[in-house]
Amino acid sequence: MIGNISVGAIAFNPPLPVSVEYLLVAGGGGGGGSDSGGMVTGGGGAGGYLTSTISITKGVANTLTVGGAGAAGRTANSGDGGSGGNSLFASVTATGGGGGGGGVGTNVSRNGGTGGSGGGGNAGETSGVGSGGARTASPVQGNNGGTGSLANGGGGGGGANAVGANGAATGNGGAGGNGLASSITGSSVTRAGGGGGGGDSGTGGAAGTGGGGTGGQLSGGVGRAGTAGGTNLGGGGGGSRGQQFGGAGGSGTVILKYADTATATFSGGVTQSTTTGGGFKISVITAAGVSDTVSFA
Repeated sequence: MIGNISVGAIAFNPPLPVSVEYLLVAGGGGGGGSDSGGMVTGGGGAGGYLTSTISITKGVANTLTVGGAGAAGRTANSGDGGSGGNSLFASVTATGGGGGGGGVGTNVSRNGGTGGSGGGGNAGETSGVGSGGARTASPVQGNNGGTGSLANGGGGGGGANAVGANGAATGNGGAGGNGLASSITGSSVTRAGGGGGGGDSGTGGAAGTGGGGTGGQLSGGVGRAGTAGGTNLGGGGGGSRGQQFGGAGGSGTVILKYADTATATFSGGVTQSTTTGGGFKISVITAAGVSDTVSFA
C-alpha cells in the first residue's frame, strides 16, 4: 500500500501509477514468392496480438515501437516472405508474424516462418512440401500456419484467432486464419488476420479477417501475386503462384487507454492520435521507431 512517507518533518506523497489498458499488434509477415512457374507459396502469419492492463510509473520514459510490415518474398532468402517487426510498449512485446514459405527452384520445400502467428508452407511441382510455421509460445499471441499441398495450394498464415488452413488437393490455397476483434477504441475492429496461401488450378487462399492478404492463383496460364496485408492491422501478406512476389505484410499498431486525468507525452518520432470521452483518453499510435518513448503525468 502506498501511503505518506515521513522523512524527519517532511511528508512525501509518492505519485500514484497510471493504469493503462493496451492493445499491441505487431507487423504481419510477408507472403512467399518464387522464381519457378509451378510453385505455390505460403501466406504470411499475422503479427502477434496482445491485450491487457499495466501500471505505469509517472514521469518514466517507456519504450514505444510499432512493428513494420514484413517484406514480400520472391527470390531473396529462398523466396520466403520477411518477418514482421515487433511492437513494444513498456515491458510488453508483441512478436512480428512469420513469413510465408517461398521457393527458388522447382521442388524446394520451404516451411513457413515462426512468429506471433506462423506463416504457411509452400509446395513444389512434383516434390517438396513446406510445413506451417509455429506461433510464438510464451505468451501465446496467435496461431500456427498451414501446410502446403503438393503442386496445388500453399498453406495459409496463422491469425490471432485461428490457425492457417492447409493447402487443398483441389488446387485451392489455404485460407489465412481469422483475426481478433477489440473495442478498445469504442468500436469493434478486427485485426491480425493471416494471409491466404497461393493457389494452383483452383483459387488463391482467402484472406483472414482483420487485414490478411489474399493468395494469388493461376489465371489464364499466368501466375498471380498475393495481395498485401492491411496497414496498421498487422495482417499477413498473401502467397503467390508462379514467378511472382507474395504480398507484403501489414504494419502493426499500439493502442493505449488511460484515465482522462492523466497526460501522455510522446517522443518526436511518434505518429499518434488521442481522443477523450467517457472518462478516458485513447491514444492510437500508428508509427513509432525503436528509439521512441511515451511517458505519463
